Amino acid sequence: MAITDWPAAERPRERLLAHGGAVLSDAELLAIFLRVGIRGKSAVDLARELLDRFGGSVARLSHADAAALAALPGIGPAKASQLVAVLELARRALAEEVRAGDLLSSPGAVRDWLRLRLAALPHEVFCAMWLDSQNRLIAFEELFRGTLTRTSVYPREVVKRALACNASAAVFAHNHPSGVAEPSGADELLTRSLKQALSLVDIKLLDHFIVAGHAAPVSFAERGLL
Repeated sequence: MAITDWPAAERPRERLLAHGGAVLSDAELLAIFLRVGIRGKSAVDLARELLDRFGGSVARLSHADAAALAALPGIGPAKASQLVAVLELARRALAEEVRAGDLLSSPGAVRDWLRLRLAALPHEVFCAMWLDSQNRLIAFEELFRGTLTRTSVYPREVVKRALACNASAAVFAHNHPSGVAEPSGADELLTRSLKQALSLVDIKLLDHFIVAGHAAPVSFAERGLL
């Protein structure tokens, strides 16, 4: 059944206008963007299929390239390019919020931004957010890629990058492609090693996040692991 045949109070666009976007599911929001479905499928059905194709995750969808999206039934090059543009705008909006002031004053924005950047990656990466003395973001850098251990993340290289960026503080983040966000013993040992190395040059380690799957990133500071 086409969405236009639904009762007005159940249509995604009308619900959004009446109650705001927060009340809609991911599929319903995506359906508003798609506007129309294909033969035998409403825009909501098509949106659900699109999300399922990328593991049911908006974060994974956000990393799809235009060519992969355009090849899907009901999408095509025009909608694919529009969708990639919208998702990139969302990333940039979060980045602006993160850069706007004290990083610690907007932990929700930081978590959302890290999820968009890291959650859908098929490989493990270790990243640093370098901060100034007011906890404002100087730079975000991917420092290492691959299987992360104490022997593959080099504290000396981390300290060199921190000094090159004239950082006063740091927040680290890495992803677990397995989808399990719990910190391992190796993660804890690595974090302690990096904190100690940075302290020798008077740079504070404020937090370390693990990003995985749909869950909110896990904070080492909140867990008392720093």
